[in-house]
Amino acid sequence: MKLLKTALVCTFAIGSSVALPSLVSMLPGVTLGSVYAQEQKTTKVPALREKVYSQLARAQKLADDGDAKAGLEALDSIKERSSSMNSYEIAMMNNFYGFIYYNENDLPKAIASFEKVIAEEGIPETLRLSTTFSLAQLAMANSDYNKVIDFLAKWDQINTKPKTDAYYVLKSQAYYQLKEYQKGIDNINLAIAQSDSEGKVPKENWLVLQRAMYYSLNQTDNVVAVLERMVKLYNKPEYWVQLGGMYGETGKEKQQLAILEAAYQQGFLTSKSDLRQLAQVYLYNGLAFKAADVMSKAIESGVAEKSAKNYAFIAEAMVQAKEDNKSVTYFAKAAELSDHGKYDQRMAEVLVNLEQFEDAADAARTALDKGSLDFESNAYVALGMAQYSLQNFDASILAFEQAEKHKKSQRLAEQWIKYVKREKLHAETLRTALL
Repeated sequence: MKLLKTALVCTFAIGSSVALPSLVSMLPGVTLGSVYAQEQKTTKVPALREKVYSQLARAQKLADDGDAKAGLEALDSIKERSSSMNSYEIAMMNNFYGFIYYNENDLPKAIASFEKVIAEEGIPETLRLSTTFSLAQLAMANSDYNKVIDFLAKWDQINTKPKTDAYYVLKSQAYYQLKEYQKGIDNINLAIAQSDSEGKVPKENWLVLQRAMYYSLNQTDNVVAVLERMVKLYNKPEYWVQLGGMYGETGKEKQQLAILEAAYQQGFLTSKSDLRQLAQVYLYNGLAFKAADVMSKAIESGVAEKSAKNYAFIAEAMVQAKEDNKSVTYFAKAAELSDHGKYDQRMAEVLVNLEQFEDAADAARTALDKGSLDFESNAYVALGMAQYSLQNFDASILAFEQAEKHKKSQRLAEQWIKYVKREKLHAETLRTALL
């Protein structure tokens, strides 16, 4: 069974990827007060003066208390005197603007403010590093994927420590959105490999991303491998179903049957599409009775509709399972729900095999009356055979003469006409001899 590409849509927890800390905690591991105390000792960074510190602290309190407007107004009053402020103080001011705009969900202004932070020379490298990475996260949240790559490139230039999985995942997400799937795969694979090397379980959304990009690159064997891992690690119903679909797409029908049957037994297949897929897989693998059983239970439970199509599926599966008597019931239900005569025709054919000739003749006539048959000749053949078995020879010959007009059944009809005529003559001769 083909796995619908929509089933492989990559869903990320973008919100958690870009969530920023509360106000001022962007400063690595410190509060505003501790920054003031510590940065005084760093000769490379200008001092954060007491007067500016107190004004920023006031803006911080207003914002923390939920009054973003007042916080911005306090920052605006500080900004009016920015000509007298040093580089570090201006950076801190813009840092606060950025946090307030972010908390107000104004991403463009937040990004613009944080860009002003890293544009200042006199700031701690730890602040420059963390702010640059946060800018990449904000650009992702703002759907500006090229900027994500740009910010990460800037971060890479100033970073001196080993890259974390967060770097690779964010970069991979951006490349996925840009449809540069190979670059995306390269990065998510690095994140997963790093997690594996540390003995950790990779995060679920990393594997979702990896799977989606492999599928986009048409690397179906890799998609299968990722889904197999997702089934083992997370055991979610949708992963079992998707793995079953991919086994079918890669020609591994036996594995597809095994995985879907196991999912069914665990109660993971609950939607009508999932149950129909299982029924079709059963039918494909010659397990026709199981196919009929799955679909009939789906209808009984209300998951699948009481539709002509579903009833006809069960009926055909019953025929393949050599349960012709049971198939008639479902063909009748399908026929009752249909304006065309296709299911009546199939019922007539089965009834002939069951030697229920009166019912077969009625079903064949109903099929012809309804019309819209794919193979009208089959209905005439079934009618002819039923009438012959009922010794209605003239009606049988008439039916076969109609079948004879169709190229598909012409030869068969000709043979039957000759046979029925001989049998008619024989019956009449016998009747005359008995008089």
